[in-house]
Amino acid sequence: MSGDNRQENTRAVVVAALVFAEQSDSDVVSCHLMFVKRRTRMLSETPAAPDVVTTPTVGTEYVVVTDAELEKPYRVIIQNDDVTPMEFVVAILLLVFELTPDEATAVMLEAHTNGRALVTVLPLKEAQERVYTAQSLARDNNYPLSFYIEPEE
Repeated sequence: MSGDNRQENTRAVVVAALVFAEQSDSDVVSCHLMFVKRRTRMLSETPAAPDVVTTPTVGTEYVVVTDAELEKPYRVIIQNDDVTPMEFVVAILLLVFELTPDEATAVMLEAHTNGRALVTVLPLKEAQERVYTAQSLARDNNYPLSFYIEPEE
């Protein structure tokens, strides 16, 4: 292929980002899911990694989770912080955990007053995925919002 006619071997990647804006004259918050296209090189175009020597980590413990444990219910807990705006917390609870506006507001207020609050109860894998999504959106917006998962008793 000649240099003039060569097409760059790339693919479009869609990245979802949470965007929210507070309206100054009211308590209304508009939430939007914005999709951004980004060009990335195909895997075949990436340069080969240099030879890297790895050493095993001592003290690593691997836990095997059975199918029964994956299906057991786990509680998703939100922790309060003094940085993340209440409106952003409500937006995350609405978009990621699919709570109603009243439920999201109640959870946010409970976390604000008690330091933590129960968001929902889900199977382990789904709970992990939603917590990861919520915390990633928070980090993308420079907020320390955090959640954790614990087994339902």
